[in-house]
Amino acid sequence: MIVDVHSHLFSCPDDVGDPFAAESARAHGGHVDLTVRWADYAATSPAGTRTVVVGGKARRSGLWVDDAAVAAYAAEHPDRLIGYLSLDPTQPGWRDELEHGHRDLGLRGIKLMPMYAGFDPAAPELDDLYAYAARHGLPLLVHTGTTFVSAAPLRYALPVHLDEVAIRHPELRMVLAHLGHPYEGECIAVIRKHRHVYADVSALHYRPFQLWHSLRLAQDYGVWGKLLFGSDYPFTTVDASVEGLRAVGAVSGIPGLPPLDREEIEKLIHRPSLDLLGLS
Repeated sequence: MIVDVHSHLFSCPDDVGDPFAAESARAHGGHVDLTVRWADYAATSPAGTRTVVVGGKARRSGLWVDDAAVAAYAAEHPDRLIGYLSLDPTQPGWRDELEHGHRDLGLRGIKLMPMYAGFDPAAPELDDLYAYAARHGLPLLVHTGTTFVSAAPLRYALPVHLDEVAIRHPELRMVLAHLGHPYEGECIAVIRKHRHVYADVSALHYRPFQLWHSLRLAQDYGVWGKLLFGSDYPFTTVDASVEGLRAVGAVSGIPGLPPLDREEIEKLIHRPSLDLLGLS
């Protein structure tokens, strides 16, 4: 079974405004249709794929998906989808949204977008959020790495901020999105030292050299087991992500250095991520 730990629900144009919508063509290769349709996702992923679906809240960047919409979408396909709530801690009422999404809507994790929303994820005033998540077994999916949105401060996307969070909250399960690209080395340094901190490899395959290099670093640092499969749908699909991973695994590599371990790539594609995140 494949577990996709990183997919989205957008219902454009209601959820996605500017600058996010206007600048999304920078993500890779031009215009991306951000409207999510279950039939399209299901048609581009293997039967039986289990999927974490998130919305997103970042007022600064023009993104706001109601948690109730995510809960309703997940409820339509309960055997396939696991919904997360989203928070923008720069906005009033986020603490109430946390409890409502968890207790009333039954959402099972939390998506944070520090760079898009413009906040420091390591700020001590967020410790209440992290303590709540750890106490109730809500894993975090945190955007790390670059973006196409000009208003989003890159400094808040550095993976090293989550090192401080993990030190203060060692039982909190976190997934650092996109292997922190292009700060993969920093991301690997963080996930290597914390038992419950992982990284997903979503939205990387369409930069094949970067993906090969990132996996080579993961291999050298011995953290294959801390990498989780993700797609970042609708920016790409599960099928394309699997194909891309296998393609870089087939590259012979740099003369004098061993190639990527193709068995580890298959383990990554089929990682039991729900078990690791306490979501089984």
